[in-house]
Amino acid sequence: MAWMQSLNPALRDWRGQSVWIVGASSGIGRATASALHAQGALVTVSARNAQALDSFVQSHPGSTAHVLDCSDALAVAQAAQQCWPHSAPAMVLYCAGHYQPMRAQAMDLEDMRRHWEVNYLGALNVLQSVLPAMRARGTGHVSLVASVAGYRGLPNSLAYGPTKAAMINLAENLYLDLQADGIAVSVVNPGFVQTPLTAKNSFSMPALISPEQAAQAMLQGWARGQFEIDFPRRFTVWMKLLRIMPRRWYFYLVGKVTA
Repeated sequence: MAWMQSLNPALRDWRGQSVWIVGASSGIGRATASALHAQGALVTVSARNAQALDSFVQSHPGSTAHVLDCSDALAVAQAAQQCWPHSAPAMVLYCAGHYQPMRAQAMDLEDMRRHWEVNYLGALNVLQSVLPAMRARGTGHVSLVASVAGYRGLPNSLAYGPTKAAMINLAENLYLDLQADGIAVSVVNPGFVQTPLTAKNSFSMPALISPEQAAQAMLQGWARGQFEIDFPRRFTVWMKLLRIMPRRWYFYLVGKVTA
């Protein structure tokens, strides 16, 4: 049946495909860049950490790096123009992230703004820099890393959760708008992945996986043409159930579990 078909073209052969990964200095972004490089992709990595990017390029021959702050719209535009002066990458993966546990009792407006600048506005800067060329060419793939934390409100996620909810909504809107232009869109919703960001959590994280496992789940999702790629499924299936739970039940259950 047509409605059961994949929402995106399957991405299985990465040989010679140009991929720009923004937020590739560590964690999921770096692991995915390495996995795609191993598949023959022409990988360009970006982040603020020049040393980390240089280390990646040294260990992944043929890859390139461009240091930038994704919240700087001009710097992002210049990077895209320098790397792809006459075209656009076959895929752009936005994986930059900022996370600081926060609750309303200790609200930090400055840090909340930083969450928005990195987790959401940075993605808009990247989209603005690549979408015109992708649309002109009539092909391409945009993949945004959000989180299951964007499904519903969670303790300690006052600053982080809303930015990820916005990314999920953004991806859905992009899919609706860009499908007719031949551009694929996917959203990645990880559970707990062992990264410098999750290292800030003081609680036991269920179903914790490595960045390399996350990268393989993403490659599998793109190979299947999925719109939403969520992992690990043994955890995300419960988060999806919580997403549709009536609010009274949801607030009660989450309050009990996290008390």
